[in-house]
Amino acid sequence: MTDALDPLLALRPWEAPEVTSWGRLPMNAVDRRSGAVPLDGDWRFQLLPSPDTPVGEAWSSAYVPGVWTMQGTDDLPRYLNIRMPFAEFPPGVPAANPTGVYERVVDVPAEWAGRRIVLQVGAAESVLLVHVDGRPAGLSKDSHLAAEFDLTPVMRPGEQAVLRLTVVKWSDASHIEDQDHWWHGGITRSVLLYARDPLHLADVTVRARRDGDLRVDCQVRDTGGALPEGWYVSAELDGHLLAQDEEFDRAGAAEERVSDFLGEARLRTVVPDVRTWTAETPQLYALTVRLHRSDGTVADTSHHRIGFRDVEIAGRDLLVNGERVFIRGVNRHDFHPLTGRTVSYDDMRADLVLLKRFGFNAIRTAHYPNDPSLYDLADELGFYVVDEADIESHDHAHEIAGDPRYLNAFVDRVSRMVLRDKNHPSVIIWSLGNESDYGANHDAAAGWVRRHDPTRPVQYEGAAKRGWADPGVASDIACPMYAPLEECIAHAMSGTQTKPLIQCEYSHAMGNSNGTLADHWEAIETTPGLQGGFIWEFWDHGILQRVNDGRPAGRGGAGLYDNGVAAPGHRWAYGGDFGERDHDGAFIADGVVFPDRTPKPVMSEHREIAAPVRIECFRHEGVVLGNHQHFRGLDWLSGVWELSLADGGTLTAPAQLPELRPGETAAVPLPFTLPEDGGEAWLTLRVTTAADEPWAPRGTVVCLPQVRLRAAPQVTHTPVTDRPVDVDEDGLLVHPLLTAAPALCLWRAPTDNDELGGMAARWRDWGLEAPTRKVVAVRRAPGRVAVAADYLCRGGTVRHEQVFTAVEGGLLVEEMAELPEALDDVARVGSVFETAAGLNLLEWFGQGPWESYPDRGAGAPVGHHALPVDELFTPYLRPQESGGRHGVRRFTLSAPDATGLAVRLDRPRQVSVTRHRAADLTAAAHHDELVPRAGCVVHIDAAHRGLGTASCGPDTFASYLVPAGVHRWSWTLRVL
Repeated sequence: MTDALDPLLALRPWEAPEVTSWGRLPMNAVDRRSGAVPLDGDWRFQLLPSPDTPVGEAWSSAYVPGVWTMQGTDDLPRYLNIRMPFAEFPPGVPAANPTGVYERVVDVPAEWAGRRIVLQVGAAESVLLVHVDGRPAGLSKDSHLAAEFDLTPVMRPGEQAVLRLTVVKWSDASHIEDQDHWWHGGITRSVLLYARDPLHLADVTVRARRDGDLRVDCQVRDTGGALPEGWYVSAELDGHLLAQDEEFDRAGAAEERVSDFLGEARLRTVVPDVRTWTAETPQLYALTVRLHRSDGTVADTSHHRIGFRDVEIAGRDLLVNGERVFIRGVNRHDFHPLTGRTVSYDDMRADLVLLKRFGFNAIRTAHYPNDPSLYDLADELGFYVVDEADIESHDHAHEIAGDPRYLNAFVDRVSRMVLRDKNHPSVIIWSLGNESDYGANHDAAAGWVRRHDPTRPVQYEGAAKRGWADPGVASDIACPMYAPLEECIAHAMSGTQTKPLIQCEYSHAMGNSNGTLADHWEAIETTPGLQGGFIWEFWDHGILQRVNDGRPAGRGGAGLYDNGVAAPGHRWAYGGDFGERDHDGAFIADGVVFPDRTPKPVMSEHREIAAPVRIECFRHEGVVLGNHQHFRGLDWLSGVWELSLADGGTLTAPAQLPELRPGETAAVPLPFTLPEDGGEAWLTLRVTTAADEPWAPRGTVVCLPQVRLRAAPQVTHTPVTDRPVDVDEDGLLVHPLLTAAPALCLWRAPTDNDELGGMAARWRDWGLEAPTRKVVAVRRAPGRVAVAADYLCRGGTVRHEQVFTAVEGGLLVEEMAELPEALDDVARVGSVFETAAGLNLLEWFGQGPWESYPDRGAGAPVGHHALPVDELFTPYLRPQESGGRHGVRRFTLSAPDATGLAVRLDRPRQVSVTRHRAADLTAAAHHDELVPRAGCVVHIDAAHRGLGTASCGPDTFASYLVPAGVHRWSWTLRVL
């Protein structure tokens, strides 16, 4: 690649775990972005097959920041969850090791004469080598933290220099970067060049307490030699000069110095009437720190936005500003469907704005430190952050956890994260990494953190799983992964709990998932000792792929997707779609949003679970409202009452929200007088933002709490014997608007949870996908036909009976299915039929308007809803059961001329209306393979299995399973 005498090459850092850096400057929290020269853009580029390959003459171009795996090279993205993409045992790496060489000419500003010139590379995966005009300048590992290098010896102000950045894809460090994500290669964050005075701020540490106590500790260095006499530090807070504490070394006296080359200064004050920071009230102050020479001129400046807050653990509670807070979190990877790991500031802001709108208040930076801008945004918008180190050795976790060859890497990665992010009020917990077993290397890193920053707790799931209450492990929080809810409750009630229990992952969002989320939160909110957790995860990591050549669409793919769907000729690629023979398929598609950030239906579920204001109950002709926030009143919210009548429309009235402090409740009179018709009635409080918030404009929906005011009366039917019922000799209903008669269905297109949880394999073994129907009897009477049929499955015979009765206004269909004991957990029991073409609008009274299921319906209020049929389907990346609506009482399917059919159900049922048969969905791997049918495929289920989260976590609860035995349901069909 370069001369063998090159000291960087001589180190062979890609296979030397003891080498973590060379020539890299220490990490610090000083802000250097102001006045820097950005080096983002097109660079000359070569992709070599290995770091031992000489650089050639043929150059192409690559955009920085960006991964080369998404920019037209033959080295394509690859997805594996646990297994490494090569067979070598740590610290070994393969000989075939893609190596990217980036070059550009840099104009060094002439005004930088006399200053130190520093290069900052935001992130590179996984080994970075720096050369200037062919001279070695430094190396760094750690794919998710910035590396800085002093280039003063090799760059001259006012002249040009050739900057070369060489990135080696595989290294010994890859074994501890084995995160559940696509494998890429390249420079993934921005590159910049800046200048600083030889006398400069080496670090700034801010401690801002909720009582207003402020301490600013500064370290000062002079790269020109010993520190000069007379330097001092000053600071302003929101434009007001801080008084200088007696501990402050204004003169730089020798007794206050650590050495002649490192000075320390401390500013301390108390801010009166301080505005405290929380995720609900993210109050920030502008802090400016200045380093002065002896003559008063400014040598260096650092800007910070700080928040006054305390984090502590008291017994088994995590407290923020003395209050026990619920952690409503999500795990977040750096991801973009066009650029891989590279995420812009605007994209990061959009991520957090969306999460805020759907009730999330916490982020775990899975599984590495994120771009610095994300922490700025979390400070500003209000999120609690678990900052996680770039350590995951999933495939070789046991071997590496105590391997002394990796000790320096563990401590280096954890300490550099803490040094960079320590001044962010949003960061409330440090995490030592993920899925790396537990060993001496973790204890060493935890010891460094606790000594350097005693103001925050440390967590690590690998340590916590050794014992949730064990005080001797390197985790201050019991942070298990997908622990069954009953185990969490039992632990909290055992009397042995010693730490907060906050699951680092607890609900896996792969495909149509996140069942029992509301059940989890009901337990969390009512069980002392349980404090929340983090859903896995934010994104579906589908990469936009061109179908014709199988390559990533790249940066030019903007605009080729909408509402979670890729444009024609494109699709969302997952594991295996780039020719990888060894991959983990769609396990990469496990987020609460689609690759284009379109929210999945579970987001509405979470929004309601996290509602800040709720209807506690209905009593005495009124309702009781409660404030479920920790720090804020209801004055930032406004509301509208909506009364939904099953046999009428929807009435609205303005709502006056009461003044409630956190935790308080108040009774509010009903805004409506209920009609006397006795029909079912539901009251909804539509809560919106009363004014513009940083994360939402005025009028944005915050939550939709609802209570039932009156139950539905029992429905009766009057038979009509003089109208024949048309049933053919096979016992199948003949109807002018149906192209396939109602038949028994026990199958759903398996969800990801069904497949990975093993249920789908069992259903296939039972033969539920396509049982054989055998007519047993057809009994006819005036206005009535009864049909008995057996559905023959390998798991047993299911008797199905249908009684068709002509009634006033239509046809009554009464059904029964008896499942043998062997079929003790099926996907569904219900009817399926298909309609004629042209019925394109669904209107229904029930839960909606978005998709809902028996164990994921808390966020879908009951009311009158309407959507085009083509918008009912949810395009999960791997086609599967979707589009269902729970609790449907009645629905109509109509054409533009208002003709069609209407169905009324005996009680609230699970209903789905889509353009796809279950068999269509089951057979397809991607949505571009699906061909919508002209008519509608309609399912009416007597029982439908819950979704659960068994792809990586607990299955649904027993109460949401479909058991063996007798199931009965009925419905009426009429022509509009």
